[in-house]
Amino acid sequence: MTRTFAAPSLFAISALFALLALPALADTGVTFDGLKTDPTAPLQVTADQLSVSQADGSALFSGHVIVTQSDMELQAATVTVIYDKISKSIAELQASGGVTVKAGTNVAAADTAVYTVGTSGLVMTGNVILTMTQATIAGESLTINLTTGLGTMTGRVTTTFVPAKK
Repeated sequence: MTRTFAAPSLFAISALFALLALPALADTGVTFDGLKTDPTAPLQVTADQLSVSQADGSALFSGHVIVTQSDMELQAATVTVIYDKISKSIAELQASGGVTVKAGTNVAAADTAVYTVGTSGLVMTGNVILTMTQATIAGESLTINLTTGLGTMTGRVTTTFVPAKK
């Protein structure tokens, strides 16, 4: 199979230099402004089935699970809700089975995700793809603070930039 490559554009060369500068940003993180939510907003969970375990204080939602909080929506095959043993409030959501998180125009997809409500931390793992307005980023793990929008993608990261239309 023969592959033909076009000469790189000025945008492609600029993007390459921007990517080379990313290690310098590693200490501060990269901002994914669209993936934000208000951690104090109510969580709503919709699913085909709910199983509650009194033994470990968890709730398992299964079948077309949709979790919404403020402007963020998480979809998965299953979501386990872990409650704080002292306050009895939701401490963590563990999602698996084709996880998708949407906020604004940003969409992230992965095999699994863990949302820690108290810290607004979201960790997505396994075949992560984050689609934003001007770029798509893929890797093995995305860790993001949903209050600040700061995050880090790790694990052989690939970025595709979409040039602005003239």
